[in-house]
Amino acid sequence: MTLFSSAGCGGAALPDVSRRRFVQGLAQGLGLSVGLSVAGRASAATATFPRASHAPQMLTGPDLALDIGATRVNFTGRDRPAITVNGGLPGPTLRWRQGDTVTVRVTNRLSGHVQTSLHWHGIQLPANMDGVPGMSFDGIYPGQAYLYRFHLRQAGTYWYHSHSLHQEQAGLYGAIIVDPVAPAPYRYDREHVVLLSDWTDLDPAALYSRLKKMPSYDNMFRRTVGDFLSDIRNYGWDATVADRKMWGRMRMTPTDLSDVNGLTYTYLMNGHTPAANWEAGFRQGERVLLRLINAANMSYFDFRIPGLKLTVVAADGQYVHPVTVDELRIGVAETYDVIVEPVGQDAFTLFAQDMGRTGFACGTLTSRPGLRAEVPPLDPRPILAMKDMGMDHAAHGKRDRYAGFVAERRDAPVLKGPVSHPRTERNSTYVDMQAMVAQPRLSDPGVGLRDRETKVLTYADLHSLDGDPDGRDPGRTIELHLTGNMERFAWAFDGVPFMDARPLRFNYGERLRVVLVNDTMMHHPVHLHGMWSDLEDDRGAFQVRKHTVDIAPGSRRSCRVTADALGRWAYHCHLLYHMDGGMMREVVVEEAGR
Repeated sequence: MTLFSSAGCGGAALPDVSRRRFVQGLAQGLGLSVGLSVAGRASAATATFPRASHAPQMLTGPDLALDIGATRVNFTGRDRPAITVNGGLPGPTLRWRQGDTVTVRVTNRLSGHVQTSLHWHGIQLPANMDGVPGMSFDGIYPGQAYLYRFHLRQAGTYWYHSHSLHQEQAGLYGAIIVDPVAPAPYRYDREHVVLLSDWTDLDPAALYSRLKKMPSYDNMFRRTVGDFLSDIRNYGWDATVADRKMWGRMRMTPTDLSDVNGLTYTYLMNGHTPAANWEAGFRQGERVLLRLINAANMSYFDFRIPGLKLTVVAADGQYVHPVTVDELRIGVAETYDVIVEPVGQDAFTLFAQDMGRTGFACGTLTSRPGLRAEVPPLDPRPILAMKDMGMDHAAHGKRDRYAGFVAERRDAPVLKGPVSHPRTERNSTYVDMQAMVAQPRLSDPGVGLRDRETKVLTYADLHSLDGDPDGRDPGRTIELHLTGNMERFAWAFDGVPFMDARPLRFNYGERLRVVLVNDTMMHHPVHLHGMWSDLEDDRGAFQVRKHTVDIAPGSRRSCRVTADALGRWAYHCHLLYHMDGGMMREVVVEEAGR
């Protein structure tokens, strides 16, 4: 984690390891020592000054060639191995046009027997082009190339990443921009991609192994005796003791907001540490479009620009009715397009702190190279409460509520009140808690953001500009529970890990509803490959189209899905180590009657 004093990106008192990382970040400066030795075979777009400093290479046109190889990088003062695209971390930004058929030749330049792949996140395409080894294709082996070819039916901001082992954590990701055929329903004068990510000097497989052995390794902010005494003064003895007993029974802590945080991660903005100060140019009076992409593996970010309003105009590449906010939380794999109008000063800080307030990525929106604005300190670390996890035991008793696995219903979703759990959760080693009462909570900005005097974006604010693109009511409902065991770092749907689960089967052409219930204390950004997830409001009405839906702890959210893509598709939590730990299913879309 790279933190700064008042001279730079400001922070908070942290353990000595973080102070060492701070010094290393300063010494390293730019942070990224990747040589763009593989130039790529497509032309790189140019821009007029002022522009982003050391921005990822941009490749344009329908025919591209990408090489995946090993490169040394340095973010913390130590050279470390990374897996990159065309030698860059992030990989090149790919710029296409809606309506084009694109061809991308991806060559594996890695040594040994390391297979690789690229998944085009949010792009609707044939199943054999989706880039998931074992489902879409066999993967790309060293010395081999795979020809991706697909027609672009959509426009907007997306991204790509590896779907092989932990290569995404090792640096294999980049941005995608698909320009619309028709003019966008908003005006802007300049644009920048703001791609957020998390980097670790650890080998990603070693990090996963550590999570399995010591899942609370990064949770160094546990509550103390002083906190206990403070809670007694504020809430009384009985309430405080009851709260501690409940946390003790669950073998959890209210400070455990993320599995991996700034004690392990260095947070990056377009491949830059905070010390490197990535710059994005503007001229006074311009309207600037920022394409925000969360390409992190395990990190949610709260993004704001002190002194500026953010007008959200698109979510996950799809236009929404504009909504103006001061801050937004961007879950892993989500994208937001926002417009800002910088006036009154020459530099503004792009500030993205992690949800647990242990570190941040930052850069500068500037009218002249080299300027820096004041960077705010990290916010106080939030504390989870039982209501954050749907644990209202007082109102609904303490016994588990099981129903036979009612996978399908034809009535409207019941999104409030007591929760029934599938029998597969009973005695499962992939379940250590269950939500007793779960609600959609679409208007909840989330832990750490609720007490803001300023406006924070929520899902309730997002409404697709064109309404429901399908129009049909769902014909059936499938309910899935997101489950986990924190001590084992084991994750699943319905208490059944991917390796033991049967595929979900959708009938080609049907409109169905998927209800997701979060039985864990963690956020889960759930991504359905190949199809859109049309988020519903708490009455079951269509609200906004997304490719990744954040399911907050203890919440119950539902999406309409049109099964318009034949083949085998992945459906998973986009926290890399949760997916690896079992929170994934295969979805098979096939002709009815097969």
